[in-house]
Amino acid sequence: MRILALDQGTTSTRGLLVDARGGCRIVKALRHAQHFPAAERVEHDPAELLANLRAVIDAAGPVDAIALSNQGESCLAWDAQTGAPLSRIIVWQDRRTEARLAKMTDAEAMVRARAGLPLDPYFSASKLAWLLETQPQVAEAHRTGRLRLGTTDAFFLQNLTGAALTDVTTASRTSLMSLETGSWDPDLCALFGVPLECLPEIRATVSDFGRIGETPVTAAIVDQQAALYGHGCRAPGDAKITFGTGAFALALAGETRPDLEGSGLLPTVAWRFGERTRFASDGGVHAAGAAVEWALRVGLLDSPEALAAFDAAPAIDRDLAFVPALSGLAAPHWDGSAAGLFIGMTGATTRDDLAQALIEGVALRAAEVVVRMGQTQGAIERISVDGGLSRSEYLCQFLADVTGAQIVLPGTEELTAYGAAQLAALGLGVEVPAPLPRAEITPRACDRAARMSRFSDAVTRARGWRQ
Repeated sequence: MRILALDQGTTSTRGLLVDARGGCRIVKALRHAQHFPAAERVEHDPAELLANLRAVIDAAGPVDAIALSNQGESCLAWDAQTGAPLSRIIVWQDRRTEARLAKMTDAEAMVRARAGLPLDPYFSASKLAWLLETQPQVAEAHRTGRLRLGTTDAFFLQNLTGAALTDVTTASRTSLMSLETGSWDPDLCALFGVPLECLPEIRATVSDFGRIGETPVTAAIVDQQAALYGHGCRAPGDAKITFGTGAFALALAGETRPDLEGSGLLPTVAWRFGERTRFASDGGVHAAGAAVEWALRVGLLDSPEALAAFDAAPAIDRDLAFVPALSGLAAPHWDGSAAGLFIGMTGATTRDDLAQALIEGVALRAAEVVVRMGQTQGAIERISVDGGLSRSEYLCQFLADVTGAQIVLPGTEELTAYGAAQLAALGLGVEVPAPLPRAEITPRACDRAARMSRFSDAVTRARGWRQ
């Protein structure tokens, strides 16, 4: 058996081949351009991403089933009949709708109650409404009954299989789906100004998503939930953090929506098999790898390898901190007015000190989320970690130290694609084993409370900068 997992992410499109015993290899990986047309705006070219997916499929050769994982909240408009894009993809990092959402605060309680999400530009609904309100070609397609609005998975599936479909995990990231019913919510659609009839059909995570050529697509899922499954998280409290463009922590819950009121965490759908839905608590950090990419662009770092180890004592213990709020603060603060901040520099501060503070800042933001998860679900004693930044031994050890949790590094780094492949295999009636750990990192004694308190002080100073 050969399963192809298509992992269409924020910075690249990857194809992972997985066999029934869990053997896996990347068959092709292609990076794509990031477009920044104005401040607070991030876009992708849908034609480029679709071409990259096709190239990965061609490189894989014959397979028995295909899975598709996607960016989640990134979305666009396209022609419902031809599949041609009518806009660029507005990426999840994009904050162009912040002012619009600031006028909707009276509706926040309703959105949280039904969708489980705060009013934040991170999620798809306000972006889709912006496209319909401001782009003439999108409005014209709506007038003539040819408009499709949705997340990237539905666009890709329409162009690859002929059917615009999404899954319940991805739909749960739009602010338009009711967590109670797993269906588009007419009141939420009306609130945001997104025509329900323009949205794709929602299906279970393991389902019939059509065929690419002769090969069935048997699973589709948002990237972070795919990684949660790939990490082997199956019991309530099992947790993972993916350090990609952002840092995304999820802890599995049960078959009822978790009560996260006041925690700053979000209830989300982990996956659905048939009529059975599993939920998770979710806490995202907008800038992890994105902070490293920024540091490389401005010359603070020569390469990511510079973050592997440091000789000096932790920067936070020396009152030097970095708050990676390059796109505001997500969980648990949800503050779009926050800005990136270095604080505590002196005349003796070096470039290496700043790099050390940067990687610690990413870990400390993730630790803020882990602390809230512990308060709502009980102590998090083990965290499975993946993503490019998990290659930094310093980050992993610092995270273990500051959370007090055992950090587990799985045997493959491709956990999003691996989890998606496992789910596609389930569609064929085959259970692919979880990858064995390649390493475990034990926390060392430190003054965790002092570190978190000092970082909290820095976060407070970063908030309210953007008006």
